[in-house]
Amino acid sequence: MIAEFITKYYIDPIRYGQPYNVVDTLTYAIILIIAVYLIYRWLNSTGISVDRKFVLATVPFIVLGGLLRVVEDTGFITSDIRFLLITPLIYFVLFFFTVAALLLSRTLERAGIIASYHTGYAGIGTLACTISAAFLVWWGLTYSQVAVSVLLIIMGLAIVISAGVWGFMRYVLKWEYVSDPLYCVLIFGQLLDASATSYGIDLHSMAYNEAHVVGGALIAWTGTAFSMFPLKLVILFPAIYILQQYRKEAAPVFWHLVLLAMIIVGFAPGVRDMVRMILFT
Repeated sequence: MIAEFITKYYIDPIRYGQPYNVVDTLTYAIILIIAVYLIYRWLNSTGISVDRKFVLATVPFIVLGGLLRVVEDTGFITSDIRFLLITPLIYFVLFFFTVAALLLSRTLERAGIIASYHTGYAGIGTLACTISAAFLVWWGLTYSQVAVSVLLIIMGLAIVISAGVWGFMRYVLKWEYVSDPLYCVLIFGQLLDASATSYGIDLHSMAYNEAHVVGGALIAWTGTAFSMFPLKLVILFPAIYILQQYRKEAAPVFWHLVLLAMIIVGFAPGVRDMVRMILFT
């Protein structure tokens, strides 16, 4: 009975690319919360400063996660290794790769080879992104397409709406703190996800669907994927306000990790969906 439960709610969604269900969604949310806490404890013990520079240097690894998901989508990897590039297993793969890059960069800094571990850390992530993107461009040109127009539409939509939301927060609500680059990345990442989802489901030639439980229910109820924008805004406005209030009292390491987790859950799927639509008709 337990084996059947695990197969139905955890293994089959990964194996067959099924949408998330309530059970695995709640499970992964709990794992994320526990992971943030454990990473917080570990980073505290290592003496690595988790600050604005650290979070921004981690962004390339978030982008890398989205790109690697598309690498699996191409079908180029035919062995069972491909399951390591499917959610949620890819999060563990990226985690260990990111930690390895961080420790290597820290070691190089202590050896005097590089001036700051942030530079090496971000550099490794950027290099991995470049290699992954180059492969995807090659694959698209060789076997499918590289639809630059899709890139421009989704990115343009995300940039314009992000700028509007940021401007409203900054100049209407007078939230001066949203000028912090971390909040800018958070806003853009979440709205990139909404832009890719909206375009993919309502406008793209492929039959896309929303894999997440809440988003899928909202789209079914409203009849349009553009309802993802108000959903994101309902989350973003109170989230940023609460984050800023909590920032005054929270441990800096934990606060930055919570913000980083919020950036990941928007940015990574947004990149994946956008790049997938660029390559597939």
